[in-house]
Amino acid sequence: MPSRVEIIEKVIAYKKFFFKLEEARFKHELYNGEMSDELLRLNLERGDSAAVVMYDTAKDSVILTEQFRYPTYEKGPGWILEIPAGTIEKSENRDPTVTLRREIMEEIGYSTRALRHICTFYVSPGGTSERIHLYYTQVSPKDKAAEGGGIIGEGEDIRVLTIKLAEALGMIAGGKIVDAKTIIGLQWLQLNRNRLQTR
Repeated sequence: MPSRVEIIEKVIAYKKFFFKLEEARFKHELYNGEMSDELLRLNLERGDSAAVVMYDTAKDSVILTEQFRYPTYEKGPGWILEIPAGTIEKSENRDPTVTLRREIMEEIGYSTRALRHICTFYVSPGGTSERIHLYYTQVSPKDKAAEGGGIIGEGEDIRVLTIKLAEALGMIAGGKIVDAKTIIGLQWLQLNRNRLQTR
């Protein structure tokens, strides 16, 4: 497998909030062993994120959030059903579990039990370096510790829904759940549900 990469130049073309657009000129090794011509590519750097599948084994239900996501507005639907997630902040030492405990309390209002890592994946490797660290946690109504709903000062208005797993999977098939991390997480749960319920 090719492994050599020659970075010629990297510049920040644009930066605002936590978004940074990087412009890079480079060469990379080809499968025939030679080096490519000089290439120009853009990379949207916005840091990594963490997301969690929250499953109530007794009720065979998952907890989802619904909130307005502007980038989806023009193509629809605008309001997106998702598993809880958030950007990993530098102050959290780039630890996804710290991020998730904060986000779960802010968005859902639940205290968190053990978090189990499922996988880490690139969101869209042709255009952004962002990765999502996907986790699983088991919950029950007794874990409810606060109202949730997001932070008003950050412009968040989050609806919390508890949905039967079968219904959520049907919403994927019916095109009502269109968020990739949520689809990946729920399909993982579908594959592992029986084993998790026997624990």
